[in-house]
Amino acid sequence: MDSPHPLQNFRVASFGFILEPIDTLRLPEYKGATFRGGFGYAFKKVVCALRTKECSECLLREKCIYSYVFETPPPADTRMMRKYPSAPHPFVLLPPLEDDRIYEPGERLEFRLTLIGKAVDYLPYFIYTFEELGKMGLGTGRGKFALEDVRLLKGESCRVKGERDLIKAGECEEKIYSGDEKILRDKGIPPFTLHLGPYTFDLSPSTLHLLFLTPTRLKFQGELTSDLKFHVLFRNLLRRISLLSYFHCGEELKVDFRGLIAESEKVQKKESRLRWYDWERYSTRQEEKMKLGGFMGRIDFSGDFAPFWGYLVLGEIVHVGKGSSFGLGKYEILRDEIEGVAKI
Repeated sequence: MDSPHPLQNFRVASFGFILEPIDTLRLPEYKGATFRGGFGYAFKKVVCALRTKECSECLLREKCIYSYVFETPPPADTRMMRKYPSAPHPFVLLPPLEDDRIYEPGERLEFRLTLIGKAVDYLPYFIYTFEELGKMGLGTGRGKFALEDVRLLKGESCRVKGERDLIKAGECEEKIYSGDEKILRDKGIPPFTLHLGPYTFDLSPSTLHLLFLTPTRLKFQGELTSDLKFHVLFRNLLRRISLLSYFHCGEELKVDFRGLIAESEKVQKKESRLRWYDWERYSTRQEEKMKLGGFMGRIDFSGDFAPFWGYLVLGEIVHVGKGSSFGLGKYEILRDEIEGVAKI
């Protein structure tokens, strides 16, 4: 019998939130920080019991939903990240990726929310928070909006012909919440399951094509990289997935880390059309502007990708690198250009 894949118990679910402006919404070109900042402010207002205290000073820190979702403190008995103040957040907010900056009443915009592990159970809090954020307003001038509906994105079927095309056509969505009715229809949200088995290739392909859709910030040996090598991508991805699994899915990833990384170093870069994209966000916590540039575009690698496939597929959903919680590090595998890939 084939042994189970180490990611078989990784729990993740993605949702499309459809917003309709009530006022004119004025948003920056890259909208991720605006959505995350607005969400954080509204979420704390909705769920925090002691709003005047910093999370690090709060007695309720390890039991608070806000602290768990937005500050994510490592448990006192953790075996990982003992020296770090927070673990990776259990959510990813992928903003609208179009260049539009102004949305008028009657138009619609959509962002994606991905929840990981235990955070999937907190979906009602996220829905209510965005209802409240719509009343507070978003972007320059605090334009108000209504949450029209929320849709479960069925990741499995989305990956047959190309995720973006199917979502646009509505073929991989199930409406689970209506802003008019204020009812969450399915409280037992089924998480996206990766049908990994031992491998997901009928034949192991020799070339992998990746398209990075949002700025991606990867570090290797303490430095940001713009000349991407596959092993740098995989190191960052494996670390992120391992931490998410441990802190949010309750399972330590039991794999040969050194062996996988050694194999990843054999993969060669074939062609790169990556470009650097600079952008700024204002941090209300640090009260200063922060430069958060990253690379975008397409890159092709050649090698044997069977050992890495499950992690690469999951990385499409959970992103990779710094700033993933506000949408950075989003990439797509260009499956139409890969021969021998099992349709999952």
